[in-house]
Amino acid sequence: MKTHQIEIQKFKAASTNQHGQILFKVDALVTPKTPIDGIEPSSVIVMTEQNARVLMALLKAQIAEFDSKKPKSRHGRHG
Repeated sequence: MKTHQIEIQKFKAASTNQHGQILFKVDALVTPKTPIDGIEPSSVIVMTEQNARVLMALLKAQIAEFDSKKPKSRHGRHG
């Protein structure tokens, strides 16, 4: 497996697809990362606090979109 450091410069957009996935359009710097001996190789995502706050807002909006598309439960409602 190749490992990378992915530095988020800017979140540009978020959307959902028919497969239940959230997609983010980003500007990012992607550089190869050499695994450190004895540590499982992993890619790393790096972002500023400001970008982390943008990510949180985008996630909340996309999860709300998922929730709005789910059928409403009719159990437990008495008319």
